[in-house]
Amino acid sequence: MKDEKFILYVQTSDTPERQYSPLVLAQTAKNMDLNPTVYYMGQALKILLPGEAEKIKFGTFPSVAEMINNTLEMGIEILVCEASRQMLGWEKVDLRPGVKIVGAATLNDLALDAGATMWF
Repeated sequence: MKDEKFILYVQTSDTPERQYSPLVLAQTAKNMDLNPTVYYMGQALKILLPGEAEKIKFGTFPSVAEMINNTLEMGIEILVCEASRQMLGWEKVDLRPGVKIVGAATLNDLALDAGATMWF
């Protein structure tokens, strides 16, 4: 059954300029009493390598690392696709603390349950 308050934000890109949107929107959704989740897959996992998000900062916005930390501190789950880790050959690579590795079927389940899904 769809949860109209659940919004799923899927990040597929490692392009620096594209990192803010799902995090800003997820934080905004949380402040609107909605239930956001951010899901990283494919090349987006590169941003979750230790030290990578710290390198990205635009304008007056905090760094992407600060945005990720704030997202997690707000209680918003950040999920990472296990199949994407395998595709990148990163089975033994540590990603930034706080993210949760999940199976590929999880994305399908989340999309079926979400009131809205946005892809970046």
